[in-house]
Parts: sequence; C-alpha cells; structure tokens
Amino acid sequence: MPEFHGGNRNDRHLSPAMTHPTVQEKTGAAAEPPADLARLDRILDEFKSVRGALIPILQRAQDAYGYLSRQVLSHIAYKARVPLADVYGVATFYAQFHLERRGRHLIRVCDGTACHVRGAAKNVEILEKRLGLVPGGTSADYEYTVEVVYCLGSCGLAPVAVVDNQVCGRLTPEGMIRHLQALPQSRPEANGKGNHGS
Repeated sequence: MPEFHGGNRNDRHLSPAMTHPTVQEKTGAAAEPPADLARLDRILDEFKSVRGALIPILQRAQDAYGYLSRQVLSHIAYKARVPLADVYGVATFYAQFHLERRGRHLIRVCDGTACHVRGAAKNVEILEKRLGLVPGGTSADYEYTVEVVYCLGSCGLAPVAVVDNQVCGRLTPEGMIRHLQALPQSRPEANGKGNHGS
C-alpha cells in the first residue's frame, strides 16, 4: 500500500501532472468547481508524520468535500509525495470512496429479497417518475443521490430505505415522496457537498 511521507521523496519521480496540485484533465464532463484546498492542507498536516496514512487522508478529504475530485486527489498526491496513480488506485479500489459529486441527500433503497417481495421496486419507480431520479444517479441540482443496495439489515421493516443515515421502514411509494419532501433543501449557493457523511 502506498505510504504517506511528509516530504522525503524527490519530485523527479513524479510526472509534471503529479507535481502540480491544480492540474485538471480535459474531459467532456462539466468542469469541477474549484475546491478550497486550505481544508485539505489542514488534514494533510495532521498526517504528515504518519506512515501509511493514505486511506485515512482520503476518508477525511471525502468527509470535508463530499467526494474526491480530481483536484483533491492531485493535491493529495502532490503534498503526500505519492504517485497520482497510487492515490487513484486506492480511491477506486474501495467502494467507500466516490470520485463524482454526490447529492446533498443520499437515498439508499433496499432491493434485497424481503424488500423486493414487499414492493421496493415501486419505491424506486416513484423516485424516477416523480423526481427524475434513477438508481446510481444524482439530481441535476445535487440535492439527491439514489443508490439501490441489496441488504440494509432491516428486513423486518421491509420495504426499507436509508435516507441520510436514517432508516425509513415499511415505505410506500407515497411515503417515500413525503419523506423526501420533508428533508431540508439547500440554498443554491450552499450546495457544495453532501451532508450524508459518505
């Protein structure tokens, strides 16, 4: 596993893209909003003398920003003196890390056996029909991200969903919509990261 060294490596081992913290590749995707890297620098300072701290750094960075943007990953690689390929390798290996911006509210709808038999598919369907939310997708306003999972460990409450870490049991399609409508909505300028802590 890549190790975090607070600055003992020689930069000549890193490619130019890895030595510049704000390099962004050109893609067909919309440009990422620039991140306030001061928060990330504080996180990196906490771990500068800790060997093998890449995973905790990534976890804390994701908590701070809601996801791991290219800019954040590049900055981690640069400051930690870890090859960018290694940082991406760790971030893409573990399912806990997300490289795309996610919604402020995370909706995990269970479609395990008990939930499926009791109508989970209708709860997923209503999200798509009423709100345009598809499994694995994020709303255009970054309010919601929807994931379909295959067990939340609450089979006795089927069909169940977890919304922002709150278990919602015995959900009907209309109950799902009511629950989402009761969630606090963000102000447009305040919607930089999710509050679901994943």
